[in-house]
Amino acid sequence: MTEALKTELVNFSELTGEAGSARRAELARHVATLFALTSDRCSDEQVDIYDSVLLRLVDMVESEVRRYVAEQMSSLRRGPEETIRRLADDDIEVAEPILVRSTVLRDTDLIKIAEKRGNAHLFAMAQREVLTESLTDILVTKGDLKVKRKVASNDGASLSNAAINALISDATSDATLQLSLSERADLAENHISNLILVASEEVRKKLNAAGRGKDAERLDEAADIAAQRMSNQYWLGRYDFETARSRVLMLAKRGMVNEAALRRFASEDRFAEVVATFAWLVRCGVEEVSHWMVRPDPEPFVILAKASGFSSITISSLLSIGPWRHRLTPESRSDAMSLFERMTIAEAKRKMAHWNLNVLH
Repeated sequence: MTEALKTELVNFSELTGEAGSARRAELARHVATLFALTSDRCSDEQVDIYDSVLLRLVDMVESEVRRYVAEQMSSLRRGPEETIRRLADDDIEVAEPILVRSTVLRDTDLIKIAEKRGNAHLFAMAQREVLTESLTDILVTKGDLKVKRKVASNDGASLSNAAINALISDATSDATLQLSLSERADLAENHISNLILVASEEVRKKLNAAGRGKDAERLDEAADIAAQRMSNQYWLGRYDFETARSRVLMLAKRGMVNEAALRRFASEDRFAEVVATFAWLVRCGVEEVSHWMVRPDPEPFVILAKASGFSSITISSLLSIGPWRHRLTPESRSDAMSLFERMTIAEAKRKMAHWNLNVLH
């Protein structure tokens, strides 16, 4: 990233002092708008330049302007990551659109902010389209009643057993929380029984009415929600695989793409980079691998990984990130690892040869 390129975008020498205040605000809005309009066509170097410039500008302008920048960045699949992290950890008036909508933020970013910020930030996060168990655990533990109600009513929130039990306990004295919990399709029978014990008469009747006689209806409804929110295309649309592929190719030219890099991307929850790295290592297309790594049946991926000689520690980490964090149950994740560990490389290669033969014929 060169100083000349930065200066082409913004001349910071003109922005000093009180006289430059209006100019700083105008430039911040202009640069944010320009990036929002062109982000899909920018090279990695250009994104880095925008990130550097915006990061500097948002520290020079008032909260109203930072809010504008946050609004522009919040719906982008691809964005200046450092700037977005900075805005997400700003005052809630600025951070809200980023916390609610941005898919550039990773789970680790959200958890760091949730651990140190208050209820306003937690409530914004509780409105996200998808919430992982790790994040909902913090929201339910730290959040006030308003946050808990929002988590309970969010169909895209994955709730751990501990989180559900905590919400049921809090629902003892809150009918709104009881009602939100009663409408969730992911409650186990023991959770429903516990909720009935603490529920008001109105909610208790509703829960009892949705008992055995309505099981099929509830399952159909749950299936519809799952199909709608958890389809392969839904997940594929959340990630910028093209940018990830460019980054991985640059690393490959420097000899830096290996299994250790794959595990590092997984530990950072960089799913798009994980897909691109895995694709490069197994010599497959990114599009093909991305479809394997969002589907709720990981067996084809496991067989390919075994045939390619990956370690069990790497595959275990990959089964727990991105869409598979939501789409795989602990049981299916365990089954996949059992398959990987008991299968030999030779067996995996025979299965792949059989697939290839079927494709050819």
